[in-house]
Amino acid sequence: MSKKTLTWIVAAALVAAGYFGYQYWLQMKSALPKNIASGNGRVEAKLVDIAAKEALRVKEIRAAEGDLVKPGEVLVVMDTATLQSELEEAKLVVATTLQKAAVSKASIIRKKSEIELAKIEVKRSTALVAQRAGSQRELDFRKMTLETTTAGLQEEEAKLHTTEQEVKTAEAKVATVQTRIDDAILKSPVTGRVLYRLAEVGEVLGAGGKALTLVNLDDVYMEIFLPSAQAASLKIGGDARLTVDALPGIAIPGYVSFVSPEAQFTPKQVETRSERDKLMFRVKLRVPEKIVEEHIDAVKTGVRGVGYVKLDDSAEWPAFLQNVVAPKKN
Repeated sequence: MSKKTLTWIVAAALVAAGYFGYQYWLQMKSALPKNIASGNGRVEAKLVDIAAKEALRVKEIRAAEGDLVKPGEVLVVMDTATLQSELEEAKLVVATTLQKAAVSKASIIRKKSEIELAKIEVKRSTALVAQRAGSQRELDFRKMTLETTTAGLQEEEAKLHTTEQEVKTAEAKVATVQTRIDDAILKSPVTGRVLYRLAEVGEVLGAGGKALTLVNLDDVYMEIFLPSAQAASLKIGGDARLTVDALPGIAIPGYVSFVSPEAQFTPKQVETRSERDKLMFRVKLRVPEKIVEEHIDAVKTGVRGVGYVKLDDSAEWPAFLQNVVAPKKN
């Protein structure tokens, strides 16, 4: 074997040794200490549909795919010309019934005055009859007038009550139509990003028809799966860390928000301990809203990564999980 060949072999061996040594160093660097568990996952968020409550035509769409939207922000405006006509008609009915109620109130006031006058006349006629200065026929007539006027008052009061009910019904109709008009302005219920635009201006959406789909950034999380023994040690609210492939060397703080009470992967028969150990439980690691809010432009759902949890509160995070994204100080 020539000296040159031997040199190449030694060089190759050194390179191979260096490569495997480096890989071993990386493996040892990222090795998890006792009472720290991990699982593969991806950053996820719930989807929220922006949908029409009733069948209307799309008048305006104010958000495009990829736009960041805030709670209460108007995203879609539906055409409410027909509803506006119904609203004006309902308001006219309210005005008419209020006028009827005003007439009834005036009539009641008049009837009450007539009753007071009739009572005075009955009292006067009664005194005259007692003094033999008046006729019994006149007294009877005065009493009948008082009774008739009193009955008329009761009738007017009944009419007023009916009219007041009509006013309430008409006002309820106005409120209902106004609510329908308000519901035709579709607003974002969450902080999110527009994922899909599903409708166009001029298109008629049926009741429940979707105009946009949002990614709800108020609830960003990663789901991992852990064996039953590890899942049983977790506490809701327990400390967690998330890493994503796109941001090597950076850990995202989180906490355990959910541990499934049911196994996700279950053998057909669970008879032995080894088979029970195969049961995997879904664990949800949520990112605090403050962290998401402060880095909202960098949040991307669907990216792959790893979630880490403490099986014991006293466990310490390894060095590669201590470079965390911290909340900004006020």
